[in-house]
Amino acid sequence: MTIEKYPAKAHALRVGQKLYALAPMYFSNAAEAPVLLFASPRTVYWPFCDQTQPFRQNRNFYYLSGCDLPDSYITYDTSSRALILYLPPVDADEVIWSGQPTSIDEAKAQFDVDDVRYSDNLVNNIASGFSGRTIFTVESLTASGHAKVLGELPKFVKALAEADSHLLEALEESRMIKDEYEIGLMRQAAAISNHAHLKVMSTMNLHTNETHIHAEFVYHSLRAGSKNQSYDPICCSGHSCSTLHYVKNDEDFAGRQLILIDAGAEWKHYASDVTRTFPINGEWTMEARAIYDLVLDMQTSCEKLVAPGASWEELHLLAHKILVKGFLKLGIFKGGSEEEILESRVSSAFFPHGLGHMLGMDTHDTGGKANYSDPDPMFRYLRIRRNLEPGMVVTVEPGIYFSPFLINPYIRGDEGLGFGGKFIDTDVLEKYWDVGGVRIEDDVLVTETGRENFTNVPKDPDVLSAIIMKVLGTS
Repeated sequence: MTIEKYPAKAHALRVGQKLYALAPMYFSNAAEAPVLLFASPRTVYWPFCDQTQPFRQNRNFYYLSGCDLPDSYITYDTSSRALILYLPPVDADEVIWSGQPTSIDEAKAQFDVDDVRYSDNLVNNIASGFSGRTIFTVESLTASGHAKVLGELPKFVKALAEADSHLLEALEESRMIKDEYEIGLMRQAAAISNHAHLKVMSTMNLHTNETHIHAEFVYHSLRAGSKNQSYDPICCSGHSCSTLHYVKNDEDFAGRQLILIDAGAEWKHYASDVTRTFPINGEWTMEARAIYDLVLDMQTSCEKLVAPGASWEELHLLAHKILVKGFLKLGIFKGGSEEEILESRVSSAFFPHGLGHMLGMDTHDTGGKANYSDPDPMFRYLRIRRNLEPGMVVTVEPGIYFSPFLINPYIRGDEGLGFGGKFIDTDVLEKYWDVGGVRIEDDVLVTETGRENFTNVPKDPDVLSAIIMKVLGTS
């Protein structure tokens, strides 16, 4: 069955059901069942300027409406299941500059809602339709620039439950599981990114600076219809590859070994997130190839275990075990068993982030239940702390980095780091600093029986070499 509209009503129903499961006390009387109220961001002008700041739709608002317009509202009656969209009234002055806005009739045809009205009727409609009901929202309407609505609602409703934690959890759990419509959007986002990543590799004869690969990726994304990136592209080379979220993207390649590009196009508000690492001149140094092969082993070993019921923490631990074993073989680690070295947590100096994260409308999407206060450095930055379920989309992105800032404290034996530094052979390590960092990242859907990998950008090291050397004319 083809679904022509973004399934807003199905999403609203799911959120309402999750809210009931989390907070049934609000539903004891159907006549007083809660009403959900969401606002899109207001149009905001730069200070002392007549130009507006870039607009980014509130993801929760979009999830419940499919509407990408500012200055709008939606209400959802959890009792009648009526979903109503409120658009800003027509501003004659604005029409002069921006043209006719979406009309009521156009909106009814475009969006999966029960009715469309103008927002100057919102307070009166709430007063007449929801008198005595509790209004739930997950954000401060005052902070969002909707102070008038917030100020008038208490006159008519039983309570205004701003920033309600039950509703926020209901939204996060609902958004975590993607339906077929959302999966289709994410496949398209990934397809655009796949093409753009390959184009970066296939035009390396034109690039001598990180800015060039940034521009190349965005160019091909834009040509494919993706006007926005899921996040600021990370386009780094050499030592810069050891910075996880490097966005400076302006240094020359001269004298460097590797390029790491972490970039993902967005498609209709849904993200992709793909990372590839490859040699600038197509030729792997012995050290770079050894680290790349190890990261690839970490990634493929973990990815093939992605399935319903799999523990993400166990997969993350597996990646660290593979790193430790590999470093012992390379001689970077010494003087202890795999178990002793793993227990020391020194591997966290080389692999400081988590195995991956939820992916959806946000790059780091909802539902992961991370615990950033975890005292264990191996798990502190792990963004998913739960078992996998069908419908989740996750990234699988292990990495190995040679960052003096992270590694030298272990070598010095700084307080709180235990004795992990004794397992590092500094003479062998010296040969790897110029590798900088390696990360490989794919976007993976958890299916009923296993997984579907959305990412088909080459990652075989020999294939990567062949692509680069061919375009450079050195093959």
